[in-house]
Amino acid sequence: MPGAPAGSGAPGGPAGPGGPGDPGADGTRAFPPATTRPAGEQAPAPASGALSVVVAGGGSAGHIEPALAVADAIRRLVPGARVTALGTEKGLDTQLIPARGYPLELIPPVPLPRKPTADLLKLPGNVRGAVRRVREVLESVEADVVVGFGGFVSLPAYLGARNRVPIVVHEANARAGLANKVGARFAAAVATAVPGTGLAHEEVVGMPLRRAITTLDRAALRPEARTYFNLPPHGPVLLVFGGSQGARTLNEAVAEALPAFTDRGIAVLHAHGRTGTPAEPRPGYFPVPYIDRMDLAYAASDVVLGRSGMTTVAELTAVGLPAVYVPLPHGNGEQALNARPVVQAGGGKLVADEDMNGERAVDELIPMLTDPDLALAMGRRAKAAGHGEADEKLARIVMEVAGR
Repeated sequence: MPGAPAGSGAPGGPAGPGGPGDPGADGTRAFPPATTRPAGEQAPAPASGALSVVVAGGGSAGHIEPALAVADAIRRLVPGARVTALGTEKGLDTQLIPARGYPLELIPPVPLPRKPTADLLKLPGNVRGAVRRVREVLESVEADVVVGFGGFVSLPAYLGARNRVPIVVHEANARAGLANKVGARFAAAVATAVPGTGLAHEEVVGMPLRRAITTLDRAALRPEARTYFNLPPHGPVLLVFGGSQGARTLNEAVAEALPAFTDRGIAVLHAHGRTGTPAEPRPGYFPVPYIDRMDLAYAASDVVLGRSGMTTVAELTAVGLPAVYVPLPHGNGEQALNARPVVQAGGGKLVADEDMNGERAVDELIPMLTDPDLALAMGRRAKAAGHGEADEKLARIVMEVAGR
């Protein structure tokens, strides 16, 4: 099943009705290809009086996808609005953004060194060049507002817009990154996915997601979803995924726990990653390297075992799926914080990476998978803890800041 990495939310994954960038079930799109404009070429100005929004969320899918979800919402709420994306030639910008029908204006990359290195000496010059390019774009598209989503594209966007164009910041993680810490100091509005980011004057709106996820009717789609993955039409299904490369801890836990699951009639849909190793074949076990239709995977499943990146948590709460979250043990502990609200609400459980193994997987998951009432109750709590309208909430904040 070719497509996007499991859980990435990248194009080629969830398909269905939504904003102008959502592909239909057959993968076709309702707009012509967008442009990618290198530095030095001037972007056309929007139609006279039309709202002009610049979004900065390039680099990774985690920054790009919420930016595009908000762009879709702005187009729905303000027909005729022009949304321009800032990005670089690095990362996924040139793949994901034009494919969703939005013009991409390239700026010089400004990598932010995490440790003192020789690259740190290049930072001031790199920033100045990127800021100049940002200002050229803002002037050429007659920007009314800049919306940043963190990452190395956002920092020059914030600095270029400062004192020129109002700024809206969206922070997806429980701990704000450097770019958003800088941008929040002079932003007109600061929106966050979860509370407690440390950014002043934060307004919690949730994580913007594409409509194909937030409008998903799991029950209606279940028969099609079960058929798509060759799953049995009845009985509980456990979905396991850990990103495009899988997750070694999850893969090993599944391999150890698999007999206990399948002996109880639990089917396991396991996205083990392109470089990951599946468990030994047995009836009831359905391994795939990655999943290209996360909407169908969610519809087919009853419970999830996965990491707790913010997009994963937001999608699972949006569709009302209970989960056992195993945070990635790296970084600043943000994945554990991402899952905290839904776990506290009773919509999921949290297990540290070092504590997850086959025995723990059985103990945590089998009660949820063999008690439909428990799974349904946890799913309702998960959905109540989510923010399915985050895209439109943030879009309305953007419109207000732009004076529309």
